[in-house]
Amino acid sequence: MTSEIEIRPLRRDDRAQWEALWQGYLTFYEQTLAQEITDTLFERLLGEGYHDALVAEREGKLVGFVHYLAHASTWAIAPTCYLEDLYVDASIRGGGIGGKLIEGVYAAAEAKGCTNVYWHTHHDNHTARRLYDHVGTLSKFVRYDKRRWEEPR
Repeated sequence: MTSEIEIRPLRRDDRAQWEALWQGYLTFYEQTLAQEITDTLFERLLGEGYHDALVAEREGKLVGFVHYLAHASTWAIAPTCYLEDLYVDASIRGGGIGGKLIEGVYAAAEAKGCTNVYWHTHHDNHTARRLYDHVGTLSKFVRYDKRRWEEPR
């Protein structure tokens, strides 16, 4: 029998468990961030009007999170919502938790008056894309990045 998953807002007392999941997320994407960035992010997630976070909890243990933010759009009067980070503990992926977290973002975005939710993933993240193909529509847009310290080619 599978225990119930609760999707709820992140709380300050979730810090240690959230950070362990956050580090797993960064490892998955082969990233290393300064502790100051993680500390600042956590405070933003708890603050009003910037980023928001939901967590998936099972039997008192956090097993996933999603970070998102509502923002103004140049193409609509109503805001839009960017789902920035989604992570589920690797040992329990495929059980519907990612979908429940996305549904939580959909509900939060609707409550904020957003017209849509969008996100990015790596083109070769096949596991995530199987889920995304069921809960969203693949866009034709291509993303470009330029870090301020990089020279253009």
